[in-house]
Amino acid sequence: MREFWVRLVSMLAIVGILLGYNSVLDARAKEDEIARLSAQVAGNGQSDSENGGSTNYKDGTYTGEADGFGGTIQVEVKIEKSKIAEINVISAEKEDGAYLSMAKDMIPKIIDAQSADIDTISGATFSSTGIKNASEQALEKAVK
Repeated sequence: MREFWVRLVSMLAIVGILLGYNSVLDARAKEDEIARLSAQVAGNGQSDSENGGSTNYKDGTYTGEADGFGGTIQVEVKIEKSKIAEINVISAEKEDGAYLSMAKDMIPKIIDAQSADIDTISGATFSSTGIKNASEQALEKAVK
C-alpha cells in the first residue's frame, strides 16, 4: 500500500511539473509573437528601404548597435561597390549562445535582400531583432 502512495505522489509531481513547463513555453511564445509584431509595426514606420529598395551605400565599414535578448548587440557592416558585402556580430557578450546562433541565420538574408527590412527569426526573436536593428543603424550611416 505504501508503494502505491509513493507512485501516486510521484506521478502527480511529474504531471504538475509538465503543466508548469508548458505554461512557461506558452508565455514565452506569446512574448516572442508580441516582439515580432512590435518589430513589424516599428519597421513599417521607417522608409529607408521603401524608397526604392535599391539604396546605394558608401563603401566602407560601419558599426551599429541595438538591444538583443541579453544585452547590447554590436554589428559591423562592410559595404563594397555600394552593396552590403558582409555583416559580422562583433559584440554580444550577454546573449544566450543558442539564441544568438539562431539569430545569425538572418545575416545572409540581409545581404541577399540588401536591406535589413526582413523578418526576424522565430524562436530567437529578441536576438534577431537586435541584429536587424543594429544592421539598420549601421546602414543608416552608409547611405549616400
